[in-house]
Amino acid sequence: MTPLRIIFMGTAELSCASLSRLSSDHLFQVVAVVTQPDKPKGRDLKLTPSPVKVLAEKLKLPVRQPLKARDEHFICQLRELKPDLMVVVAYGQILPQSLLDLPPHGCLNVHTSLLPKYRGAAPIQRAIAEGEPETGVTVMQMDAGLDTGPMLASRRTPILPTDDSQSLHDRLAQLGAELLGETIPAYVAGKVLPQPQPAAGATYAAKIKKEDGQIDWAKPAVQIWNRLRAFTPWPGAFTFFEAQPKPQLLKIWKAEVVEKSGDIGTVLSADKTGIIVGCGQGALRILELQREGGKRLPAEPFLAGFPLKPGGAFGSSCTP
Repeated sequence: MTPLRIIFMGTAELSCASLSRLSSDHLFQVVAVVTQPDKPKGRDLKLTPSPVKVLAEKLKLPVRQPLKARDEHFICQLRELKPDLMVVVAYGQILPQSLLDLPPHGCLNVHTSLLPKYRGAAPIQRAIAEGEPETGVTVMQMDAGLDTGPMLASRRTPILPTDDSQSLHDRLAQLGAELLGETIPAYVAGKVLPQPQPAAGATYAAKIKKEDGQIDWAKPAVQIWNRLRAFTPWPGAFTFFEAQPKPQLLKIWKAEVVEKSGDIGTVLSADKTGIIVGCGQGALRILELQREGGKRLPAEPFLAGFPLKPGGAFGSSCTP
């Protein structure tokens, strides 16, 4: 059987599991990997390749890095490769219709939500922040809309109390790769027919901004806990402790909800078991935290160097 000629488009770490899955299967031949151009990073602004480029070069796959995916010369180059199918996973640009129409079997996308819920840039973080009990991945046929194309397959996974956005990201990346590898042969053979997304239940997962991580202690403890997990590791959940000569920025890494009540944003207790802070409903026990410029520490060693006394106040209009 002649392998299916595939062009793979991806940039983020999320994409790597799917690229690995396709490149290791004899049913597929990845004829090109398209990823975003190298970007300056770090203090010295050194040009750094995307995770997908690093993996593609390791796998000895040809890499293309157009500035814009709608560039006509680039599209002509892809057409010359005569792909049967394109696969897009976290590429980072909206694709023109001329590119979507290029392969005879169209373009498939792996999206990390159970569509039509959480279309858009940040489905993993938004699902955790909203307290969803489960999420999943959807393989869909791409159209010109934002994650609105007809669906081919989906797979569910629970959102565990121990999950943050990184652990859920890693699990969904693997789940999506497995589902993609299973779905493509059936789809190309006509055994899986695209199903339109239902209009009911569609939501949008907006891109995460740094300020999303700031804790609002007036919210219920459960909501704060969900947002803390959603925004770990980035942008991180943070708050300010009222201190002199200026409020101290603190990053909260781990916490748990406790059945206790007290004034909003007030330290109710602080000992080796954690720092309990009053919320709009219930309280949050902070288990791991970090001072600006300091190390991430469990509560007990943190308190040894930065004592927090009952009655101290969290929360400020300051921003980092």
